[in-house]
Amino acid sequence: AFDYSRMPDGLDEAVLTPRIKAANAALRESGFDAVPCLIDTSLDRAEATVREHLQEHAFGLAMIGGAIRMAPESTLLFERLVNVLTEAAPGIRLCFNTAPENTVEALRRWIQA
Repeated sequence: AFDYSRMPDGLDEAVLTPRIKAANAALRESGFDAVPCLIDTSLDRAEATVREHLQEHAFGLAMIGGAIRMAPESTLLFERLVNVLTEAAPGIRLCFNTAPENTVEALRRWIQA
């Protein structure tokens, strides 16, 4: 399980879950065909989950959430995910939000022709 005690501003699962659900709804409303990929914090299981998603769908863009990027104890997981994505999906673009509320904006930065 993820240790929310290390998140900034007292963010925890109860606070983030509805914000993430709202961000996913905003993605759909904005016309994005988003496929959420919730992962385990185990390096091997996380990698396997991402590889399975990449085999099932073609992705041109991926976002790794702040819960992984911002937690110091998740640095190795973040590194592994970046490398798996770039190896398994050559040409994929990575984007990053600063909060669930600006997820659509983060994705749009990389789909602007």
